[in-house]
Amino acid sequence: MAADLTAGPAFPARASRKKSRSANPSPSDADASRRKGTGAWAAIGRILSMSAMLVALFAAVVLIVIPVATGSQSYTILTKSMVQKFPTGTFMVMKPVAFDELKYGDVITFQMYSGRPDVDTHRIVGFGSTQAGEKTLITKGDNNGANDPEPVRAIQVKGKLFYAVPYVGFVANALGNADRGTWTVLAAVGLIGYGAITVYKSVRKPRGSKGPAGAVA
Repeated sequence: MAADLTAGPAFPARASRKKSRSANPSPSDADASRRKGTGAWAAIGRILSMSAMLVALFAAVVLIVIPVATGSQSYTILTKSMVQKFPTGTFMVMKPVAFDELKYGDVITFQMYSGRPDVDTHRIVGFGSTQAGEKTLITKGDNNGANDPEPVRAIQVKGKLFYAVPYVGFVANALGNADRGTWTVLAAVGLIGYGAITVYKSVRKPRGSKGPAGAVA
């Protein structure tokens, strides 16, 4: 009987000590958990920063670098005449091409009237010629019910579609057509600078985290 009474209270006492330890984690455990959380947020921040940098560089290449490097001109679709494939606000990059190389189905940008700044972007649906034997183009908007009333001459053609980016043209229009060249240069410098800073930070952070750890050790 004495042995049973002595052994009985010992087990609850041990259980209570285990509970007190689990309820109050040691400072080292709390610090480790905090470091893990901070490290996870830092990793997410680096991923988001790198993603933003890649998007910025892609935008700089597609909207600025390629058009400038190829001598292309950029325009914005303002009407619904090509809405089936190119909705209003589409950023159109038109590359210069020899008039004789244009073929049926090509999308071109041309001056509506020779010598005037107004332009239109339609598809070639046929060919013709003037009384003097000059070759002309018959054009039509994809969403229009009839061909354009006037044939297009070689002198009117500004370029053939190189590629298009939907809705980006609204930004270009907001900046204004007259100062588009200046804005293009500023945008290029800003995007490239942002990309360089982002890359520098993403490379520098891991190195900086190793320094204090080595010093403490």
